[in-house]
Amino acid sequence: MVRLDKKATRLYVLDTNVLIHDPAALYNFDEHDVVIPMTVLEELDKHKNGIREIARTARQISRTLSDLTSQVTFDEIQRGIPIPRITGESGHLRFLCYNDLQPFSALDDSPDNRILAETCRLRDERPDASVILITKDINLRVKAAALKVPVEDYLTDRAFDDSDAMIEGAQVYTSAAGQHGASLWEALNVEVTVERVDHHTFYQLKGNMPRHWHVGMLVSDSENGAEFEAIIRELSPSSARLQLLTNYRHHAGVWGVHAHDSRQNFTLNLLMDPEIDLVTIAGNAGTGKTFMTLAAAFQQTLDQKQFERIVFTRAPIPMGEDIGFLPGSEEEKMSPWMGAFHDNMDNLLRNDEGETTWDNGATRQLIGSRVQIRAPSFMRGRTLNDTFLIIDEAQNFTPKQLKSLVTRAGRNTKIVCLGNVGQIDTPYLTANTCGMAAVVERFRDWPHAGHITLKSVERSRLALAAEELL
Repeated sequence: MVRLDKKATRLYVLDTNVLIHDPAALYNFDEHDVVIPMTVLEELDKHKNGIREIARTARQISRTLSDLTSQVTFDEIQRGIPIPRITGESGHLRFLCYNDLQPFSALDDSPDNRILAETCRLRDERPDASVILITKDINLRVKAAALKVPVEDYLTDRAFDDSDAMIEGAQVYTSAAGQHGASLWEALNVEVTVERVDHHTFYQLKGNMPRHWHVGMLVSDSENGAEFEAIIRELSPSSARLQLLTNYRHHAGVWGVHAHDSRQNFTLNLLMDPEIDLVTIAGNAGTGKTFMTLAAAFQQTLDQKQFERIVFTRAPIPMGEDIGFLPGSEEEKMSPWMGAFHDNMDNLLRNDEGETTWDNGATRQLIGSRVQIRAPSFMRGRTLNDTFLIIDEAQNFTPKQLKSLVTRAGRNTKIVCLGNVGQIDTPYLTANTCGMAAVVERFRDWPHAGHITLKSVERSRLALAAEELL
């Protein structure tokens, strides 16, 4: 937040929210020392009771601190407890406790203000070191900056920097009019060998590969009307193996759904590919994320019998005020959150005359026998076999929560994460710290995962105008 001239010796004072946000934060400061004020230990003690996620995290932190202090003497605690690092360089853990702490006279006696006072006291005692407060609380960072207390945000959990953006999962080489593909091959400047294997066409490229390419990426010669669309199956600095995509634009649709551009065609290929176990689809509202995903799920579950069931879940995070307690069973409680599911089902089941069978009792019973709507709160401990799992609004999950859902995958399970990092309703999550960003970044080079950011928007003039003007 504030530019700091850091000395060789650094003492990082951790706020409570940093430890709760990342229980492993102690181990992420390289060779530097980590300081935990006594006020933070008191706040952790207040949070430890209960079954909520914050209580489980507080207990986990307490166990970590207990393990670090159990094998050392009181004198060693005073000097600093060595913290083992993955890099081999060891820092130290110190506890900050003052019996005669003088709080700021102009400020109330609150935990945040006591942490500020403790940090200032340590800064005055250690002029040889840079004492820096680390906190996720924006207001506390502003207050610290106003009081001339060195302060920073906790950045280690970010999937990418603010200067970067989440990968799009596609590289489109536009060409001049009437010269399809010319710009693509001119830009690559590689040797190409084409082969046919099991009804699939592969392009073997040899030469210097672009550094921004990654496995599972779309390579196309145009956004619309592309003549060359392929997915990168294998990649090295000097070679690549690309597989041509199936064209789902016209006759070969998915459950009656057809692609309108290269990115949508790539999405349907990822959803229908048995070699892809994890698909992440990002994009603004109206780009067809849920629509295409449900179409692919029904095609593979009801027609091809590849999966036995479809499980649909999403984070029950309200956009505004919470409406309170919801009566009924698990599916009845989740029903108000499933508006996107019901709207897309209504469109998928429309015939050429514009009539829908979604309101038909027999249709609902047939689909209901294969589709399960589940709350993410009750997914822990489950193993989903032969399942097409759809995680909607994935940007509202923390990386830890989304990890818990993705690890539910068992035998013959495909997981699809849908989200828009521009519409996050969860406090303390941003576009580069949410679970969606973490999954995309961690799985970018895994050969059985694919990501795409959709851009084409089929929306009303009013919706488009509101997006631009409001």
